Amino acid sequence: MRFMRPAPGASGRSQTLFAITRCLPFVVLAAVLSIELSPAHTLYTGSLLSPAPALAAVTMGPFGSAGVALLAAAICGITAAHNDAWGSEVVYANLLALVVVAVASVATSAVRVRRDRELAHIRRIAEVSQNVVLRPLPARMGVVNTASVYMAAERGAQIGGDLYEAMSTRYGVRLIVGDVRGKGLAAVRSAAAVVGAFREAVHYEQDLAEVMHRCAAALGREYELLDRSQFQDPQELEEQFVTVLLAQVSEESLVHLINRGHPPPLVMRGRKVRSLDPVRPLPPLGLEDFLVPPPIRVETFPFLPGDRLLLHTDGVVEARNHYNEFFPLHRTMETLDGATPSEYLDGLRHALVRHAEGRLSDDAAMVLIERVIGGAGRPVL
Repeated sequence: MRFMRPAPGASGRSQTLFAITRCLPFVVLAAVLSIELSPAHTLYTGSLLSPAPALAAVTMGPFGSAGVALLAAAICGITAAHNDAWGSEVVYANLLALVVVAVASVATSAVRVRRDRELAHIRRIAEVSQNVVLRPLPARMGVVNTASVYMAAERGAQIGGDLYEAMSTRYGVRLIVGDVRGKGLAAVRSAAAVVGAFREAVHYEQDLAEVMHRCAAALGREYELLDRSQFQDPQELEEQFVTVLLAQVSEESLVHLINRGHPPPLVMRGRKVRSLDPVRPLPPLGLEDFLVPPPIRVETFPFLPGDRLLLHTDGVVEARNHYNEFFPLHRTMETLDGATPSEYLDGLRHALVRHAEGRLSDDAAMVLIERVIGGAGRPVL
């Protein structure tokens, strides 16, 4: 029999419920057989056989559902022979109901298995497409240790538009984190345009503001190439934009930031976490035709050896549990331990998945950097 598997990242409670549901049809069949072969066979249990294939279809494929249906038919025949009930209308009615439910259950499970396979294929394509845009970050870049994580939303299994990158340049380590409004291939193309412009500009533009201008120009060119026919609602086309955060860390104990409508980064010093909110908020990229942004000014904040800086997308802070509560990112960061950025970020990822009960409603990307002592390369913890 082919059993379905719980989704990766599912919570312990979901896995327990899945296991109970998978065992339920066999428990029902065992109970019917035990009652019918015991002195308590006067209890009418034949009607409990027909729901067994339907219960099996929830967690099994078509062969598993058919196997449970055949087992239920065998039990019906055994109990009818044991109780001399062959020829009665009740037995034939039970068998007819069992056949009808079995056919419907096998067909339903076959459709679901095919859909799950297609969804898994789409997810693999999405992962490959995302890896083209989101390359793994090295563990050490210049004066910082780095770690990154990307989690695709399960709902719809669509390709998202979260983006991040870090480059070691002659001006220091430069990073970008962004989020494209919308999903699908259009979002991936927009993300690729912004990341591509960043990867080139960071090596040639000394001014971080010019790097942002280059990213905005690349996005504008990408929007000019959009196929307008793929947008059914004209307003959806007008609302295409990308939130972007640029950061630069050099030999100085400072971090330079430009925030274009993105969630502010969080800096952790010791056990204290605070948000680096922009003094002069700027609109996201792509809205220049509707909002004229003020001149871009780089904002500077202290970033001392041992400090950790988390750059993230809104899928992290907007993740909710079944109580509709947002993920408490600040409080979670202050309670986690991790000797390295990779270990710390892995703990943060697990906490986020637990809070969302394994079902993120939006893509989530996180980049964590840790300032190290200049030449020694050993973090101050």
